[in-house]
Amino acid sequence: MSIPNSQMELPSVAQHECPECGKRFSGKTKLTIHYRVHTGEKPFMCTECGKSFRQKQHFTEHQSIHTGEKPFMCKECGKSFRQKQSLTEHQSIHTGEKPFMCTECGKSFRKKQHLTEHQFIHTGEKPFMCTECGRSFRQKQQLTEHQLIHTGEKPFMCTECGKSFRKKQQLTEHQLIHTGEKPFMCTECGKSFRQKQVLTEHQLIHTGEKPFMCMECGRSFRVKRILIQHQRLHTGEKPYACTECDKQFNVRSNLLSHQKIHTGVKPFVCMECGKSFSDKSTFQSHQRIHTGEKPFSCTECGKCFTKKTNLNAHYKVHTGEKPFACADCGRCFVLQGSLTKHQRIHLQDQLLCVGNSGNLILQSPTSNTIIPTGEKPFTCTEWGFPNRRFHLLPQNIHTGEEIQSLISPPYSPIPTLPIGHWSCQSYL
Repeated sequence: MSIPNSQMELPSVAQHECPECGKRFSGKTKLTIHYRVHTGEKPFMCTECGKSFRQKQHFTEHQSIHTGEKPFMCKECGKSFRQKQSLTEHQSIHTGEKPFMCTECGKSFRKKQHLTEHQFIHTGEKPFMCTECGRSFRQKQQLTEHQLIHTGEKPFMCTECGKSFRKKQQLTEHQLIHTGEKPFMCTECGKSFRQKQVLTEHQLIHTGEKPFMCMECGRSFRVKRILIQHQRLHTGEKPYACTECDKQFNVRSNLLSHQKIHTGVKPFVCMECGKSFSDKSTFQSHQRIHTGEKPFSCTECGKCFTKKTNLNAHYKVHTGEKPFACADCGRCFVLQGSLTKHQRIHLQDQLLCVGNSGNLILQSPTSNTIIPTGEKPFTCTEWGFPNRRFHLLPQNIHTGEEIQSLISPPYSPIPTLPIGHWSCQSYL
């Protein structure tokens, strides 16, 4: 079949059918515009940036990007738009109208495009594939944003601080940091957020809903992101590696906090006592020492805590969850500290180690677990204080072998002293 171009006469049938794909149109002009999808023709080019378009309407709308013109204004809230269609879609926010309904599940949408993208959930179809890595997406926009990972391009730059982003939405959310605006408010408690997604996640606190469950251990989470992080505990995956020391982490935020060890940067300074911190969360926790604030409250018994981690640990008392298991006997505990104390039962013929504060540290021969006991059994009879560095003292401590030969790098040397200079205790 010969393919007509834009200059040739297209078939004049009653329904104006496309000879390429069979799709029908009510008018010849619409068929002509559609046919450019097959030919790739984009006759309308922007002289400002060189971008081309198939339709004159799209070309006209695009030009307003360069002029900054937004001729379509919402009478309800005063917000302006470049496109009439964008205004129409926006107005449905005020009316609450969602005219596009999914016949599969009944969910409704303001935009037809959103319905189309939603329907792929039911079909499982992901028609937009990345040619670079083969990953597929339900939405073309998702593919476009994903491809920027491969190119490294971050086209959306904040004019306030110069930080760049791959997604326009990320830039919009970031800019709220400079304005201080938090437009998404929880109707339950009045707390406000910069991002709608964060508000949605927050609201699950009030409903108690935890829709994301771990198939491995049955634990449930409010946020999918937290579930993914949790699953790495089971798989042992640590995808975030430090380029300085190769230490790996299962959460990106932990890597970022760790990297400040190498830089030595501690940008968060307490105005009350002058102590500095490398990460904001630790700084905020510290400040509560001065204010006495305990913002994390247990919904079961009302007990309050300064740290969220302390609340999470406490909450296991109510749920009965005991996530910390002894590798020697299988007994489970609510707290890591309880497990640590319990493990001393299994310690026989263990290695002894003096910490940097003189604390005794025990090592299990079965689980190879290092356990700080808090005890200080070794006292220097000559210097009058415990050894300042970590040194392992084997069981044959009365051989007369000098302690200096037992020191392993990277610890700095100490004066050579005979083993008999230290008092020894055996722990069961």
